[in-house]
Amino acid sequence: MEAVVKKGLLENFMQTHQNSIRSLFQRKKKSSTNEEDSLVDSPGPIPQLSVIANSVVARCSKILKVSTAELQHRFDIELPETVKQLLTYTRNFVEFCSYQALNMVSRNPDYLSDPEFRRLMYDMMLAWEAPCVETEPENKVDDKKTIGPEAFARIAPACPVVADVIIVHNLFDALTSSSSHRLHFLIFDKYLRSLDKVVKVAKNALGLSISNLQLDEGEITLDVDGAVPTQPVLQHVGMSAWPGRLTLTNYALYFGSLGMGSYDKAVRYDLATDLKQVIKPELTGPLGARLFDKAVMYNSSSVEEPVYFEFPEFKGNSRRDYWLDICLEILRAHRFIRKNNFNKIQQSEVLARAVLGIFRYRAIREAFHTCSSQYKTLLAFNLAESLPKGDIILETLSSRLALLSVGGAQHDMTESLHTKQKLKLSPVAILTLGQLGFNSQKESNLGAGVEVVGDICVGETNLLEIAVKKSISDTGRVEAAQATVNQVKVEGIDTNLAVMKELLFHHIAIARHIEHFASWEDPFKSTMFLMLTTLVILR
Repeated sequence: MEAVVKKGLLENFMQTHQNSIRSLFQRKKKSSTNEEDSLVDSPGPIPQLSVIANSVVARCSKILKVSTAELQHRFDIELPETVKQLLTYTRNFVEFCSYQALNMVSRNPDYLSDPEFRRLMYDMMLAWEAPCVETEPENKVDDKKTIGPEAFARIAPACPVVADVIIVHNLFDALTSSSSHRLHFLIFDKYLRSLDKVVKVAKNALGLSISNLQLDEGEITLDVDGAVPTQPVLQHVGMSAWPGRLTLTNYALYFGSLGMGSYDKAVRYDLATDLKQVIKPELTGPLGARLFDKAVMYNSSSVEEPVYFEFPEFKGNSRRDYWLDICLEILRAHRFIRKNNFNKIQQSEVLARAVLGIFRYRAIREAFHTCSSQYKTLLAFNLAESLPKGDIILETLSSRLALLSVGGAQHDMTESLHTKQKLKLSPVAILTLGQLGFNSQKESNLGAGVEVVGDICVGETNLLEIAVKKSISDTGRVEAAQATVNQVKVEGIDTNLAVMKELLFHHIAIARHIEHFASWEDPFKSTMFLMLTTLVILR
């Protein structure tokens, strides 16, 4: 019996040991040298960390090929004392390890499709909520561990394709609308799988569009509609309407009319240059009739008359609303660029942010079939436009873009990571698109050898997030004020009606008497009224 127990323990130990040394994100052949094994092996768990935090730190150390002790040493010497206080040390250390590991993993172009990456990123959020041994796990949904909005907001933007600091809380709300504002792993995993699918579809569409639409360098196909016969897109110009295929890029709309078995040459509707473009929802119908609220209107100084794109569907107008949102996002991104007179790299970074936002919006829409409201939009520039003080968000973003540095983070190795984050930023959105396989040749080498410095900083709240929170907090006061104004308007209308009734009282009384005579309820009075009226007319 004792021999059997020893054999079972030995088998369990060997299986655990094999699992612990398995590389999480490498598809190359593993090295069996003792030197590499010793590089990533950790001396043991860190006593101050919780079980989940130790698990995350251990996996991060293997990704970075350094020991957990070395990671802790780097944290102690590179970051200021303000983020190493007793109450926040463990949480900030988890952030430090997570940010570096995510930066390394995201260099793999296919990381979104890796289930181990999705599991690790979720575990990072769990570890953020319970970083030390004293912390208890947060609330559960269906007896499973879940995460809250703050953990999501601190970890998710570290991978720019997953979230943006401007819309991260709206994204969390969209993901947790049916789970008591707690994020379950199955939902997070479904979102990332949908995002991976959207990225791959966009890459495939880009290859076809370059030849069919003759796209310029740097143009990225964001979505295509109308290619499926059951979901047509109709273009209305004047009294005529014609089905076709609608394509949106980060610079323009393209519509190719359906001919005899093929599409005609697409007409380009510019969104980039200042042509006084107007894009808004509109009613359309046969022969110019305004019947169906399912269209997007495009007008500019470059077209003779407005063009309407109708998205027919049996119920609702979700297709139209989606296309309206993504077209406005690109249009507003270009307006933001022109207003601030950005240089080429800053322009590309702004457009890359808009592109990633549309990819996220598509992923949420296709995975969960939800549509965002005005103040809950998942598109950064639309959100800034809709919030009462959204200009604060854009001003903060502009100041952040002024710190943009390409390649600067690699020259001064004596600077700490925290100092680099203070002084300069990397074009993280451009680099993310490049890692996903989208960027042009001019931008493909921007991240070569560069230590990426993103929007988020260990232990500190991002200025963009502060600006968003301030704008959202003002939204409640604006809505309350608007409700008061609307009530005053209603009360004013009631008062005016009362005054008019009083002024017209005698006329109303005469009209009632005439109506009474005309009804012949009292024949004698009606006869006398008729005779008097006839006499007046004859005279």
